[in-house]
Amino acid sequence: MSKEYGAIAQVLREDEGATIEGWLKELQAVQGSLHASSKAEASALIAGLRTALEAGGSIESLDGPAWADVRRTLEDLSATRAAKGDTAGATSVFVLALKKPLFVRLQALFASDAALLASSLWALTTLVDRLALHTATTFQKTREELIRRQQEDLLELSTPVVKLWDGVLAVPMIGTLDSNRTQVVMETLLDSIAKTGTGLAIIDITGVPTVDTLVAQHLLKTVTAIRLMGADCIISGIRPQIAQTIVHLGIDLQGITTKATLADALALALKTTGWRVMRNEA
Repeated sequence: MSKEYGAIAQVLREDEGATIEGWLKELQAVQGSLHASSKAEASALIAGLRTALEAGGSIESLDGPAWADVRRTLEDLSATRAAKGDTAGATSVFVLALKKPLFVRLQALFASDAALLASSLWALTTLVDRLALHTATTFQKTREELIRRQQEDLLELSTPVVKLWDGVLAVPMIGTLDSNRTQVVMETLLDSIAKTGTGLAIIDITGVPTVDTLVAQHLLKTVTAIRLMGADCIISGIRPQIAQTIVHLGIDLQGITTKATLADALALALKTTGWRVMRNEA
């Protein structure tokens, strides 16, 4: 272990309590408030840094086995902050706030050795900057994963399969229809058909703002998959504007039953499945 690493490890070992206290004070001065978990996170990171430096971990990279605890602490910190809605900058500031209290203690410890003090401060700066960079990178990956999961959840919520009648399912679609969403619709609908033994499905596109060639192709693929399952399909929500667009684009929907409204589609579905609904005159 070099003198610089040893100096930092010595401060972390001998002045741990004071370092954590100074760290939290600096963080509060910068951000104005602290998370409830800040003290525990600071203690865990200090312990991990001390262990890594004493084990001879090089600050040139945080990939070595000596830095495993530090990486885990930073990853947990990033995941927690991302889930709470913090920014990557605010999360990095948590780590960067460690510089000042350690600077003060290194200056007090090596005031008589200017060369060692300078090299120790540079080593400390490099170390904390690498920690902050790793935190920001991990935070970004965590946030992207969180957004991806939320998008998947929204896709599932935005394409519910509704049982309208015995033997009749419906999928009301709202918003833009793209490849990913079409795949979710197809998988969800086919799974429901397989589980319920439904013979007829209605895809309602009243809430789809525009229908272009790509959207039409997605619908055709979905209808084909439904028919391969032994069921039939009705597309409802064909408004005048959408009908004109389909004609102008030359899209061939022959062989596919379409209706202007969901009510019309349900009436046809009931007739097709042998149901007859009558008004009670009384």
